[in-house]
Amino acid sequence: MNADAATDKRCAEVERRTRETHVRLALDLDGSGAGERSTGVGFFDHMLDAVARHGKIDLDVRVDGDIATGPHHTVEDTGLALGRALDRALGDRHGICRFGEARVAMDDALAWCVIDISGRPYARLDAVFPRQQVADFEVELCAEFLRAVASTAGLTVHAGVERGDNAHHMVEALFKAFALALRRACARDPLEHGVPSTKGALGEAQT
Repeated sequence: MNADAATDKRCAEVERRTRETHVRLALDLDGSGAGERSTGVGFFDHMLDAVARHGKIDLDVRVDGDIATGPHHTVEDTGLALGRALDRALGDRHGICRFGEARVAMDDALAWCVIDISGRPYARLDAVFPRQQVADFEVELCAEFLRAVASTAGLTVHAGVERGDNAHHMVEALFKAFALALRRACARDPLEHGVPSTKGALGEAQT
């Protein structure tokens, strides 16, 4: 479902089914953070709650996955579904800000994220965590999630954690920074009356 020009709604629904996971996801870019997130990975649900709340995105996510083998497939496939939904909800990118950035502090942790809705998928995360696991979530999945979202939404994402002692705080600050940067990039720009690109379109190899 693409952005609806008649109603000006920026909503989408995506279902992704593989041998490893079944993801059902619905979002509204102009929401308030409503919805439920149930992936089977408790800490990841908490991070998706942060994305919805601070991104002002109504987000419903249901995942049935092979949790017995670990959270990797669930996190990656949820990211792929989220990116696809973002792509559909944004439609032709008419009137958006396109660029967004944010820095977020959470106690000892300081994280940042910069996003360009460029149509050119790329994600880079610069972060060194003091441990490899937070509850049932492996910290290396932060990079996997960002790559997955970027690949299907056509985002350029640069993110990092500048400092921190507590891995929980560091991961959470990172997800909140991503949410805020995404919110600002997706926001409607009252001064933009077309697609924010010198090429007149945002897609592969556009600038």
